[in-house]
Amino acid sequence: MNTTAANTAATRAELVIDGRQLSYLDFGGIGRPIVALHGHLSEGASFAPLAQVLGADWRLIAPDQRGHGESDRAADYSREGYLADIEALLDHLGLDRVVLLGHSLGAINAYQFAARHPERVTALVNVEGAASLGLKGPNPFAFLLNQPYQAPSCEALLAGLGPAAPYFASRLRENADGTWRLPFHPQDMYRSEDLVHGDHWEDWTATDCPTLLIHGTKGIIPAEQIRAMVEHRPGTAPVELDADHLIPTTAPDALAAAVKAFLATI
Repeated sequence: MNTTAANTAATRAELVIDGRQLSYLDFGGIGRPIVALHGHLSEGASFAPLAQVLGADWRLIAPDQRGHGESDRAADYSREGYLADIEALLDHLGLDRVVLLGHSLGAINAYQFAARHPERVTALVNVEGAASLGLKGPNPFAFLLNQPYQAPSCEALLAGLGPAAPYFASRLRENADGTWRLPFHPQDMYRSEDLVHGDHWEDWTATDCPTLLIHGTKGIIPAEQIRAMVEHRPGTAPVELDADHLIPTTAPDALAAAVKAFLATI
């Protein structure tokens, strides 16, 4: 294991799944395990502020999901693929039961994994993960298809990214040959977004373990859907934060406070 720059208390490690590397951060501690799943275009390091707040009470483990961060690209980005990665990670770590926390894509992955493996999930934290997503309208990641994936230098890649450059500048990766790349492939993310769209109500309502549903005042889940998600799933407690959809990065303190309060009850 190597110490990661994301947080001095965290270590980075890998497991190999069918020849593909899945990288994860383990923030350590002797507390109960919580696995945190990031959203599209993000990575496990986005949960470093949350890990610091939870401290020794919880051992937070945050994978870079397939095709993100330090994890390898995958042949597919299906629902089954993402869920298989979670199971492989838990098996690799020897964790029988965990709290699953997820943001956006990661939240849907979390509650779908719980639906299929309820015996392995003690509680859920859903951050901006809809029960019904993208049934109307175009793929919102269409803009990515015009973005470069890599360039001969960091400066060239930033120039190619144009207005998107500030959002990814601090997370660009240098390849072994000195070229630079994004921490995800734009076309992979477009496909992944397509495949997470759907009606997932059956999975959302399949379990009744204690669940915190965090949503932003300017988030992507309509207010009527939030109400229905709480009404139709026993054990679900909603918390609204003054934030947009990107809560882990735009409202990390509020997120950490809400999560810490919830975890104290389970």
